[in-house]
Amino acid sequence: MEFQEAIKLALQSLWQNKLRTVLTLLGMTISVASIIAVATLINGAMTYVTTKFSRYGADEFTVQRMPSITFSSEEYERYQRRKYILYDDYLYVRDNCTRCTEIGLSQWNVAKVVRGTNSVTDTTIRGWTWQMPSLKNLDIAEGRGFTQVDDDHATRVAIIGTDIRDNLFPGVDPLGLELRADGMPYTVVGVAEKQGSTFGQSQDNWVAVPLTAYMKTYGTAMKAGVIYVKAGSAGPVLEAAADEVRVLMRSKRHDAPGAEDSFELDVNDTLVSFASKVTAMFGAVMGGVALISLVVGGIVIMNMMLASVTERTREIGIRKSLGARGHDIMLQFLVESCALALVGGFLGVLGGIAVAQGVTLALGFPSTIALWSVLLGLSLAASVGIFFGVYPARKAANLDPIVALRAEL
Repeated sequence: MEFQEAIKLALQSLWQNKLRTVLTLLGMTISVASIIAVATLINGAMTYVTTKFSRYGADEFTVQRMPSITFSSEEYERYQRRKYILYDDYLYVRDNCTRCTEIGLSQWNVAKVVRGTNSVTDTTIRGWTWQMPSLKNLDIAEGRGFTQVDDDHATRVAIIGTDIRDNLFPGVDPLGLELRADGMPYTVVGVAEKQGSTFGQSQDNWVAVPLTAYMKTYGTAMKAGVIYVKAGSAGPVLEAAADEVRVLMRSKRHDAPGAEDSFELDVNDTLVSFASKVTAMFGAVMGGVALISLVVGGIVIMNMMLASVTERTREIGIRKSLGARGHDIMLQFLVESCALALVGGFLGVLGGIAVAQGVTLALGFPSTIALWSVLLGLSLAASVGIFFGVYPARKAANLDPIVALRAEL
């Protein structure tokens, strides 16, 4: 039997049992859709994490009171007992670090921002030294960034995110105009590039002001202070700069010899590696669940094919008596099971992408469609169709034609 003829006979057989075919397709579609959705969301999360951390550069690291990630309430409470990162700590490192090419300090608070009758709540007010836009690789879309003069004289100027521009300055150029953050006036000198949203949370609802001006309003206690350091190069140069900053910070904060650091020094490569491991673990768990559902879909296909062999026993006997070989019978049933799996796989790919995009729209969770995940889904579907179709196909191929012809219609 030619392969084209086997495909034609298989599709005709599936079309004659529409309801059963649809129900079987549903099982495979859900299985493949779950795999595609998980792969798309995991790939999106990995892309997001890598992109966000890589914005700071491979030659940068941070110094802060607590690590970016804690694993237990006991750890969190221990870190909470640490001293804040002080403005004096930043000045000491800035003035004494010989291996650091650029150093900045960032602090933040939440405030209400007003201009005339327009206002925005839950806005992040960022206190930045003049180097911070460069250290964060932040592009200024309009206007300018901060200068050392702004820092030295606590100038009341501001760089704003696009949400602030759209809500407080609709239809007008915000440069040179004034807004108020917690009652304090600031003149807009720059508008940053749009950052978008993450997990449904906008990244553009913020106002940055010179740190010296920020401290006049909110005080010098750096409850969320982070020192950003650029080493100029990755690898040994970065490690040497990090070691020097660690020594300077321990000296300034009077950490006892042998005692643990009273601060956290995070290198971006370490954070990316950790995030990758967590994402991979999450993907492995979810992937395992998806594979289980794929096996269930395969069992459904096998069940349908066995029922089909039983129903068509007499047909198989007639075909064999007319000269059909066991190979021909086996090929037809294998093509049927593969066709079911592939059609279900194709629908599952579309469904999985739709689910992932729906999650992105509803929750803001990043998703990225990868070609490998689509090919993987279709390959697994075809493999399941072959694996679970072999037994029913062999059963049909091995039927005795005389016994098959005696089967009742």
